[in-house]
Amino acid sequence: MTDAPAPPARYDDLHALFVNCTLKRSPEVSHTEGLMRRSMALMESQGVDVDLVRLVDHRVAPGIYPDMREHGWEVDEWPALWHLVEQADILVIGTPIWLGESSSQLRVLIERLYAMSSQTNDKGQFAFYGKTGGVVVTGNEDGVKHVAREVLYSLQHIGFTVPPQAEAGWIGEIGPGPSYLDEQSGATEHDFTNRSAAFMTWNLLHQARALRDAGGIPAYGNVSSAWSEGERWGYDAHPD
Repeated sequence: MTDAPAPPARYDDLHALFVNCTLKRSPEVSHTEGLMRRSMALMESQGVDVDLVRLVDHRVAPGIYPDMREHGWEVDEWPALWHLVEQADILVIGTPIWLGESSSQLRVLIERLYAMSSQTNDKGQFAFYGKTGGVVVTGNEDGVKHVAREVLYSLQHIGFTVPPQAEAGWIGEIGPGPSYLDEQSGATEHDFTNRSAAFMTWNLLHQARALRDAGGIPAYGNVSSAWSEGERWGYDAHPD
């Protein structure tokens, strides 16, 4: 095997946040986290500052407001976690599959991200402009692409940039059977999964590098407050 060429850029000024939406509280083994850690290790090898959060370890209330304590909940730890999302250049969401669908914890996370989407950055754009998103899915039944499609659509809708092939997944034998980290599954040596995880990780890094170097997405044609004040950036609502 020949030596791999050097990466085209440095990534050691980037920050990545991995949010595992497993239903298992720490320190129980999470198979989804097993695959996520492959991507994390590759990013860390490039000097990226990486954080990992298991959402279920925190008392995060469901809802679509920034702080659900203002809407009847006694406890909501989302405001304390929000700063990790704010500082991240890259967000990778991981989820297991149940009945072909993502976990309930993932739905809570998407709701809480959506709750913050009306906040703005220093250009007046929605808060997630300039950030890059990806997804990791594991399970013992069909649904990886279905779940990835839903997650990636949600992320781009609220402002994240989604690069090509921004998902990785592993599915074992349909029905009861070995999971990702079980030795008999052979999952950690599965070439397609490993290739997908590598492609996802590098594409996230390249996209985040490009966005950081470009100063984010240009604030032309996408600032809500400017639209409200009458700016149309050449858009004609009544073309001939």
